[in-house]
Formats: sequence, C-alpha cells, structure tokens
Amino acid sequence: MTYLTLPIKERIENNPYVGRGIIIGKSEDGKKAVFAYFIMGRSENSRNRVFVEDGENVTIYPYDPSKVEDPSLIIYSPIKVVGSQVIVTNGDQTDTIEEFINNGKCFKKALKTRAFEPDAPNFTPRISGILNLENGYSYEMSILKSADEKGTACNRYFFEYDALDGIGHFIHTYVTDGNPLPTFMGEPERVKIPNDMDEFASEIWNNLDKNNKIALHVRYIDLESKDVESITYNVHEVE
Repeated sequence: MTYLTLPIKERIENNPYVGRGIIIGKSEDGKKAVFAYFIMGRSENSRNRVFVEDGENVTIYPYDPSKVEDPSLIIYSPIKVVGSQVIVTNGDQTDTIEEFINNGKCFKKALKTRAFEPDAPNFTPRISGILNLENGYSYEMSILKSADEKGTACNRYFFEYDALDGIGHFIHTYVTDGNPLPTFMGEPERVKIPNDMDEFASEIWNNLDKNNKIALHVRYIDLESKDVESITYNVHEVE
C-alpha cells in the first residue's frame, strides 16, 4: 500500500476555495505537536473577520462590527485549550466539546450531539480536531456532513491517529469553489510537517488563494516542556 504524503502547498495551491481547514500532526524531528487552522470567505460577511489570540485560546471577531450581517456562523472560538487537550474546530462545536470534556465525556460523544451547519444549499460540514497531549501524543479528527443535497440527515465520520514524525492530516470543508459548494470527501489528507513553524505557516498562507484567504493560526507545542510557539496571520491588520 502506498501512502501519499505531500507538502501542504501541493494540497492547496491553485485551488480557489477549500473553505476552512484544520491540519494536525507532528514535527519531523518528533519533538513538537503541531496544528493549524485557517478560514477563507467569499462574501463580505465572511471576509469581515480576524483571529484574536486570548492566552492559549483563539476567537474570531468581526474586523468591522458595523458590517456584520449574521454573526451566528462567523463569530466563534475555533481553538480552546482544556487541560492537556487542545480543541480545534470550524464552529461553535468547540464549546460543545469543551463542555463534554469538562464533564468527563469525550470528543466523539460531544459531536454526536451536533450536525452540519444550517446554511442551505451548502450545508457546510463541521470539521473538528483534538490533540491529546498526555500519556503520549495522539489526535482525533471528525467531519459532520449532510447525507444528501436536501440536508435530510447527518453523517458523522471520526478518525483517530497515533502521531508520526513529520506527518499531519488535513481536513477542509470544501473540495473547491462551486454553487453549491462541493463538500470535502474521503479521509483527511496526509501532509508533511516541517520542524520550522515559520516555514510551515508561510507555506500555508502563501498558497491559499489570495482573493479568498482571511486568517490563519499555526501552533507548535514542545512535547517535553509543553512550551508553545504560535503565529497568526490576518488579511485585516489587528491593532
């Protein structure tokens, strides 16, 4: 069996719209847990957003509050740290997962209470990930997708990984641009994770479509010391 692991550049370049994306993996030297989250947008409402770091958490805020049309699907906390776990999602299911973990329950049980976004006709999938940094490093990912073009039912897919040196998994909401937008298909895609955070962040940012990219957060966590490095890119500058 051949396992195709590509640089992230080759997964996203020349693709006008992969939507929102999560990458989770491990640095090539095996020393760092790594994740990245980015958002893209086509409408003025979607593009009016910035990532703001609040300690270890990240929240999305409107860049210009006066232009917000519908805050329900664009303002949320995509990244939250709960004990030794890091939650990364593309919606308010972050809060659901956090609540379940705090009540002694798990990632999978939390997402079984949620479904895809109610934004017909796209029915945007909810993509989620969690890094488990205690007793070795492993991670889980999930996608909640509409079962048909009418949003009749929700299909829930879960993936569990033991972290391997230099390998990450990439899941995103859409295949590419379209109307309606074509939903991501199959398993999360394997990507290469370099040792250098700035190199990895630049590779992602510089290869996302320049007209549709909005924001990116990349974080490297030292598995021994638990020291954290992070970098955030916003199309709109944050004061």
